[in-house]
Amino acid sequence: MNTLLTSIPVLQAPAGTTGSMMSTIVMFGLIFVIFYFLIIRPQNKKQKELQKMLAGIQKGDKIVTIGGIHGVVHAVKEGGTVVVKVDDACKIEFAKSAIATVLNRDSSKESSEKAPAEKSGADKGEEAAK
Repeated sequence: MNTLLTSIPVLQAPAGTTGSMMSTIVMFGLIFVIFYFLIIRPQNKKQKELQKMLAGIQKGDKIVTIGGIHGVVHAVKEGGTVVVKVDDACKIEFAKSAIATVLNRDSSKESSEKAPAEKSGADKGEEAAK
């Protein structure tokens, strides 16, 4: 019986090290997958959206710079710069990378058109209820 008890730890030692090595590799793989989906992938999506936004800047777009300056795009130059009209007499040239957000005139028109349409739909529902 002593032989049986003393041989069990010897037999389990090599299997334990192999299993722990394999589990370590699996854990590193899982950590990498989690890291990819939580950090790398969303960052790449944001970067693509930013590039798309900056490429679509046109004359007349309302923008906000990273410094907080609000203005309207007066001209888009080839060198990656934009001339922003801040006031009637003030035009400032910025690099496209200094633009934080673009507030298009088209999107503001669409949202103002949707608001009355939603109200009229709500009014019709109230009239039908009466």
